[in-house]
Amino acid sequence: MIGDKARELQHDIEQFLYTEANLLDERLFEEWLALIAKDIRYWMPVRFNRLRKDADHEFAKERETALFDEDKASLETRVKRLATGRAWAEEPPSRTRHMVNNVRIELADAVDEFSVRSNFYLYRSRGERQVDEFVGVRADLLRRAGNGYGFEIARRTIYLDQTMVLANNLSMFF
Repeated sequence: MIGDKARELQHDIEQFLYTEANLLDERLFEEWLALIAKDIRYWMPVRFNRLRKDADHEFAKERETALFDEDKASLETRVKRLATGRAWAEEPPSRTRHMVNNVRIELADAVDEFSVRSNFYLYRSRGERQVDEFVGVRADLLRRAGNGYGFEIARRTIYLDQTMVLANNLSMFF
């Protein structure tokens, strides 16, 4: 029975992450916000090239440089801005494809919370020639929620594999 419950949880969380990816790829950003907890921390620390002996300093620490350090209000502001048609970084809108795999789940400290790590590949094309690719791992804290999707994202830390971001902007969501 425990094996069945674990498989069911794995399936439910994977389906949640796939649904999230689809909402982002279909530009259904308002619906995507329903997946975001009120107390979200959406954080992408900067990555540095370090020697092996300094590997524990490969990513920026708390209160250091980050590519994203957002809360629910700032994510809502970004989504509202996209809807205006005046967000220059998204006119014309980007085309994205989010791929999520290697989903690993652990119980978190609170009941109905789960620490989830997943690998991602984000492909974005915009206009005729702009193509950006991002690869990395996401560390999420998912919480059961009655939002119609079964879970909400309470924390997301995005660790890019690349140290240099060559994209013209970071207007997409990971």
